Amino acid sequence: MSFPPGLLRHCLILAGPTASGKSAVAMLLAQHLRAEIVSLDSMTVYRGMDIGTAKPVLEDRQRVPHHLLDIAEPWEEFSVAEYLRLVQDAAERIVASGGIPLFVGGTGLYLRALLRGFSAGPQADWSLRQHWQQAALQHGPEWLHAELQKRDPVAAGRLHPNDLRRQIRAIEVFELTGRPISEDQQQQPLPVDQRPRLAVWLQPEREWLQGRIDSRVEEMLRAGWLEEAGRLLNLPRPLSRTAAQALGYRELFHWLQAGGDFSEVTAGICTATWQFARRQHTWFRSLEECLPVPVGVGSTAEGVSRQLLGLIAR
Repeated sequence: MSFPPGLLRHCLILAGPTASGKSAVAMLLAQHLRAEIVSLDSMTVYRGMDIGTAKPVLEDRQRVPHHLLDIAEPWEEFSVAEYLRLVQDAAERIVASGGIPLFVGGTGLYLRALLRGFSAGPQADWSLRQHWQQAALQHGPEWLHAELQKRDPVAAGRLHPNDLRRQIRAIEVFELTGRPISEDQQQQPLPVDQRPRLAVWLQPEREWLQGRIDSRVEEMLRAGWLEEAGRLLNLPRPLSRTAAQALGYRELFHWLQAGGDFSEVTAGICTATWQFARRQHTWFRSLEECLPVPVGVGSTAEGVSRQLLGLIAR
């Protein structure tokens, strides 16, 4: 399954780790180019998960059209294949109306699928996944990584030991098919003449990003993130396995149910977010179609947007 290269040539891509400033830059770009923003995020698809996913605020969505936000209930599963189907339809409509699709987000798997296609593999076997999830909890991430190494050394070399979800999926595919998942992930980089007009990712300085992550977690908590988590806990159905992977919610759910020292919850969310940002960095760095744009102390949304406009004008 792949996104049509001819359509991709009309698109712009702005990716980057969480808290790297993508949204502010994207708003300026979209307004200057009269583009429409298409989400490249696996969690903003869910209704009711607004603060914790840093979903664009209503004011920004009124100023610039946004697509693929609030399209699923939090108890529903949402796949890469479904994303590609919906995003192609959205991009085709934008281009047909004379607009420019501007993809913005930080989900590396979605970005890779957009650029190089996606092989869905076998359907999920939830009993098998649960078995490996429990085994990973019992023995630890390094043990799980060693188990993957036995089955698919290529995938093990690509995945961080803490990336339990993708490691378990790789083991699941091997168990179900007898073939390593890496065989279906050998997509080559897009030829230069098929790449988007602009494909960049913001490459932040380490200490600068850590500070921004800590500040943003505090800001989201002040904005009512804990109350949002409480509403999700009281939904008529539990969160889907996909939605439950959203950063920070698990820690908030645990505190709401068990209590404890909330400062430890905040610290845990900051640590988990930083670890996730490092994995995002690895995803983006592996895609040669995307140009890194350094950001850090002194960077402003206005300055970065001018830099990207210069790249587009080349």
